[in-house]
Amino acid sequence: MHVEVIQAGLATTVQDLGRSGAYNVGIPPSGALDHESAKVANLLVGNPIDAAVLEAPYLGPELAFGGPAVIAVTGGDAQVKVNGGEVPAWEAVRVGEGDVLSFGFLQSGARLYIAIAGGFDVPLVLGSRSTYGLGALGGFEGRALRAGDRLPVGAAPAGFVPRAVPVSARPVFSREVELRVVLGLYDYRLTEEGTAALLDTVWTLTPVADRTGFRYEGAKLAFVEREQPFGAGSDPSNIVDAGYPIGSIQVPSGSEPIILHRDAVSGGGYAMVGTVISVDMDTVAQSAPGTKTRLRAVSLDEALRARRAARTRLAKLAGTLT
Repeated sequence: MHVEVIQAGLATTVQDLGRSGAYNVGIPPSGALDHESAKVANLLVGNPIDAAVLEAPYLGPELAFGGPAVIAVTGGDAQVKVNGGEVPAWEAVRVGEGDVLSFGFLQSGARLYIAIAGGFDVPLVLGSRSTYGLGALGGFEGRALRAGDRLPVGAAPAGFVPRAVPVSARPVFSREVELRVVLGLYDYRLTEEGTAALLDTVWTLTPVADRTGFRYEGAKLAFVEREQPFGAGSDPSNIVDAGYPIGSIQVPSGSEPIILHRDAVSGGGYAMVGTVISVDMDTVAQSAPGTKTRLRAVSLDEALRARRAARTRLAKLAGTLT
């Protein structure tokens, strides 16, 4: 069983939930930027939640199926079509040999997720099938898909189980979002006015928004004056090199904050003034350029409660789909 790429979309890649254990040597986790959408797509077709799916930013691919299969599309809101006829998203759909999956333009959100029963059976690299494009690692030949690629598919569960996510449980992607942020480790580098501006400004996502990081424009933030420490650069936001958490926020020169995402480098010399909590990284992933974004400071305890709530919500949904 295989899936052939007729048109690849903008930058469609194979992703799972990412690789762990190599960030300390400079290899980021990669994986689906929107974890929840990827997990739900897999649940719909009967896969483990960490099976490999396709992630398609902004423009979906066109795919032909080499045999009968069960697929599901989640993520951003776009028309989903099989052989030119519309089929539902957030629902398991049967396709036959030679059928062609295609998409309309995204109406909201920024990324589509395509799961197939059995998962996309590309080789494991460091424990994951995720693509890290900058390192030419994992996925399908370490790169985004191209027309003519033939993606192998793993053994699918027998039979078809009609599964659909209730409309009430599907995400709604807005052009105005709030992201919860734990301040630190280097927020002390900002003046009080700088911290206030970070949290009071309505930031606008720029077109610079990819798997490495999302850049925003808005106010300019003031840093505390200081004598440049040995080992740090001359920019006011420079520090002596440190590790970067996924979701950390840098503000080079005090303007255009960058939220680092799953393909980000593991460390460098810019101050991390805050970190977006893990469950809100899905919201970042589904933000399209122009999205108005507020940052709200929360405690670490609040961040952990939000993560527990998200796990509970997914477990409850999984219970309805099995």
